[in-house]
Amino acid sequence: MDKNNFALTPPMGWNSYDYYDTTVNEAQVKANADFMAAHLKEFGWEYVVVDIEWYSNDAGTIRDRFQYIPFGDVEMDAYGRLQPSPARFPSSADGKGFASLAEYVHNLGLKFGIHIMRGIPRKAAHENCPVIGAGETANRIADPSSICIWNPDMYGVRDTKDGQAYYDSLLSMYADWGVDYIKCDDICDSRLYREEPFLGWEETRMLHRAIEKCGRPIVLSLSPGPAHIDRAWEYCKYANMWRITDDFWDDWSLLKAMFARCELWQDHVRAGCFPDCDMLPVGKLGKGFGQEWETRFTKEEQRTMMTLWCMFRSPLMIGAELTLLDEWTLSLLTNRELLSCMGRTCHGMQIMRSEEQVIWKNEDTESGRLCVALFNISDTDAVLSVTLNELTGARGSDDGAGIDENAGRSGAEGAESEKTLYELWTKEESRTVSGKIEAAVPAHGVKVYRVGQ
Repeated sequence: MDKNNFALTPPMGWNSYDYYDTTVNEAQVKANADFMAAHLKEFGWEYVVVDIEWYSNDAGTIRDRFQYIPFGDVEMDAYGRLQPSPARFPSSADGKGFASLAEYVHNLGLKFGIHIMRGIPRKAAHENCPVIGAGETANRIADPSSICIWNPDMYGVRDTKDGQAYYDSLLSMYADWGVDYIKCDDICDSRLYREEPFLGWEETRMLHRAIEKCGRPIVLSLSPGPAHIDRAWEYCKYANMWRITDDFWDDWSLLKAMFARCELWQDHVRAGCFPDCDMLPVGKLGKGFGQEWETRFTKEEQRTMMTLWCMFRSPLMIGAELTLLDEWTLSLLTNRELLSCMGRTCHGMQIMRSEEQVIWKNEDTESGRLCVALFNISDTDAVLSVTLNELTGARGSDDGAGIDENAGRSGAEGAESEKTLYELWTKEESRTVSGKIEAAVPAHGVKVYRVGQ
């Protein structure tokens, strides 16, 4: 199965983590799926993803002490495979897993995803569980020296025939449930292991092989970041998306730093392979963390974030509780013109970046549509500009920067070659002047234009 045949464009959807932390339940997932189907699906949003600890029966019960309870009460089948908590996901009772919930999501015309941790449950190893298709039990497959620094649930899986059998059995079960998307954690990068024996590279390959065998197209997303740029080829070969940052939250310093990350990874965005800027922390957040808050991003910063993610063509995962979205946030997420930059034949490229400003373009190689974004990343309002020459010149080059393409022409001839401009957020029309796009851009804000004739 070619992994690139079912993720030709960046995946777009909702993920439960930013609002619910470890505590989301079946009714809440269904409510968000219902909202997506009614208000977002027509704009390309389609994945409904249940994030971390869906197998935990006691998640969130002592949140003031532990986000992930050491040796907590987890649901697991006889073969060492974690199962949804029936108290939180009633339809999973009697070994049904996520099959009923996935069917509910599919019946809305959407796709269903889950979060998993790299490895095999420690509980499975301690109980010497048999593994389907393996000659060894879970305690022999597990590597107790390969652990996650921040989550105590798993041991790494040894890169052996029997280790592969465990992942094969896991993906076979997920395929039976109807899973379309897997976000695997503690695998893209590890703050504990900078060298081997971190098993993330081996287990990524094992997951990829298991997906190929399971008979169902399943998007593989790797977390957390930052991903290693020197292993870009490996992410592209074995996964569909991978995080280029640690957890991203509603903090301007994190958003400003994302411009450098996108510059680093822009040449590795292609069909089926998407460097991931992480979730969109908009709207209402944090209820599962013990306090609900409205995103700390200003409206200008939210437009900047949404514009950069789309120009770069990052996957888009909404972190908010969808049923609490206000009209302004909904409009942020349903800008058809901006979302068109995510298309299969589109390509994003940084034109320049300094401490005060960043300029990106996004071009559709099939239709020829060209968009350009002028980002003001300084703390004061500023007038930003880019010439049409710069948009067609080499990336990062100063050759021709600021040169008027109309210089030396007659007034009539120059006017005829000017381009119309359509600003995607304000919907205002204007024209280039002397072959230049120029705009007053508020601090931390953006102007993004479709460039026409």
